[in-house]
Amino acid sequence: MEDETTIEGVGGARYTEGLSVASLTKRFGATTAVDDLGFVLRPGDVLGLLGPNGAGKTTTLSCLAGLLRPDSGEVTWRGLRVDHSRPRPVALIPETPEVYRSLTVWQHLVFVARSCRLPEGWKDRGEQLLEDLGLVEFRSRLGHTLSKGLRQRCLIASAVLAGTPVLALDEPMIGLDPAGQRQLRDLIVHLSRTGVAIVLSTHLLESAEQLCNRLLIMKNGRMVAEDTLDALKERHGQAGLEEMFLELTR
Repeated sequence: MEDETTIEGVGGARYTEGLSVASLTKRFGATTAVDDLGFVLRPGDVLGLLGPNGAGKTTTLSCLAGLLRPDSGEVTWRGLRVDHSRPRPVALIPETPEVYRSLTVWQHLVFVARSCRLPEGWKDRGEQLLEDLGLVEFRSRLGHTLSKGLRQRCLIASAVLAGTPVLALDEPMIGLDPAGQRQLRDLIVHLSRTGVAIVLSTHLLESAEQLCNRLLIMKNGRMVAEDTLDALKERHGQAGLEEMFLELTR
């Protein structure tokens, strides 16, 4: 681990590095979905998790969020092993985000505050989150009336209010119209600048190239490359991300 760094985050949260994944392995019967995966995530990082269908991207995110128990390997947060005895540092926003149908956007934040027993002052942070994430005009809208993009933002606001420093986004652009995709890109940039670390699983290479400061490419559950885009291009002698991705995963 490098020297500790603390960043004042969106809604007043504070983030201290970092998340470390070592030798993460997950099997389903005879199939190894994730095989000896390792990487480090720091505040403000946007890590693009790339790979063809079946590469192990969603399984990786599910393991990080605690929805699946890995067969071996270790995830540590600020040097401490992540397990079910302490709150998870990773919140997963799935490809199809689900919210409570009968709760308003603001009631979602109230629910989080009460469930997590947040201290006094959380309402001010919640109001700031609504403003930061463009949710002020939707605060009284019920969950079942929200578009996919608004459901994503509602879940992100809830995770950040709870103090979750890492967001895992699984194919977040799928199903969004061009305006929704732009709003989500702007939101990811905003969250990154305020210290939230993001793992972004996507098939949209152009979005990964625009948003991510590092890329991790998977094939058959294994990491085949991980670095900044410029370093990967130089290492593999490719002019563009698409050509390099196809070369590494074919």
